[in-house]
This record gives sequence, C-alpha cells and structure tokens, in this order.
Amino acid sequence: MPEDILTALVEMMHVRHLPDRARLHDKGAPPEGMYAVVRGCIRVSSSTRDGREALLALMEPGCWFGESSLLEGLPRAYQADAQGDSELLVMPRAQLNALLESRPELYRHFIPFLCQRIRLSTLLLEGNALLSLEERLASRLLLLAQNVLQGGTDEPRHTLGVSQENLSQMLGTSRQSINKVLKEWEQNGLIQRHYGSITLCDLSALERLSMPG
Repeated sequence: MPEDILTALVEMMHVRHLPDRARLHDKGAPPEGMYAVVRGCIRVSSSTRDGREALLALMEPGCWFGESSLLEGLPRAYQADAQGDSELLVMPRAQLNALLESRPELYRHFIPFLCQRIRLSTLLLEGNALLSLEERLASRLLLLAQNVLQGGTDEPRHTLGVSQENLSQMLGTSRQSINKVLKEWEQNGLIQRHYGSITLCDLSALERLSMPG
C-alpha cells in the first residue's frame, strides 16, 4: 500500500487487552471493526441454545479477522473469546470505511484476503462431506501447521497449541474419538501429545492420511 495509507491505518488503530475467557464480541453483535491478534489467542465459535459449541477457528498472533461484518455492515456471525491473556489491534469500522470511501482503489487489497477465506471454507466443507474422521483430523492438523489463517506464508509449525478438546469441537465429534486416533498415531511415531499441545513428528505421513481413499 502507499506510504500515506499505511500511516493512516496505523494512526486509526488502537490496542485492546483481553484477560483469559473475556468476550470480545457476541454472535449477532454490530461490527466494531477489524482485528489483528498480537498476543494470545481468540476462540471463534458458535453455540446452540442447549449449550453445544462448535469451535470454528483459533485466531493466533498474525491473524486478521472480522473483515466480513466490517465490509458488509451485518451483525457478527460468531462469538469471539480470549483463550489466555490476549492483545489485539483494532481497526475501527467507521474510520476504515471513511478511508475506503475516499480511496476506493484500496478495496483491491481486501480481495486476496477474502478469496483465501472462501477457499478455506470450501476446503473445510468438502472435508466434512467426504472425509473420514482420521482424514479430517490429519487435514485439520496440517492446516494449523501451515498457518493458513495467517496467510500460509510461514514455514510449517511442528508444535501446535491446540488441545484434544479444541480438536473435538472443531470436527464436531467426541473427545474420546479424537483421543483414540491420536493415541494410535502417537504409537506409530506420527505425533507426540502434550498437555494443551501436539507435536507433529511426521508431516509426510499426515499428508498421506489426509487424502481420501
């Protein structure tokens, strides 16, 4: 982006701190702006009236989110909560929209970002429809390792700060089912389990497991 635009974006942003389990926003809340995770983690989820929860994503440092509601002006489609003490950059909606109105050519910078989100959503929908639990779990671990929510530009991570409970909520299955698969993989040297995290020891094997058939 042009230097003057980058300066304007930096000047409009402010920092927001959230303690562990603090709510950033509710599902259905009006859009405040767009966020970037600087430290900690944000749980993006959706819940039913009877208390069932689907974990949609874990937004880690480097992740931007909230762009859809910001651009279209509709209520939030999910709730967002801090997982651990967290720090966010907030880009206020009113100020960003004013900048975009004065410089409409800036919209093109959002297009690759939105396309990446659509491609990821399509991939996850396809996996839910066609893949077995083992294939979906391997695919999800690889997506986390590849930092897809941060744009996928970094080298793959081998240790993921994700619990078995997180994975069960992401995949819509029981923790016991996730534990059974992970235990077998650990015995075969594919992963190592730790408290609140998983180390991927054999990415190639997980890639083969993620493929249908």
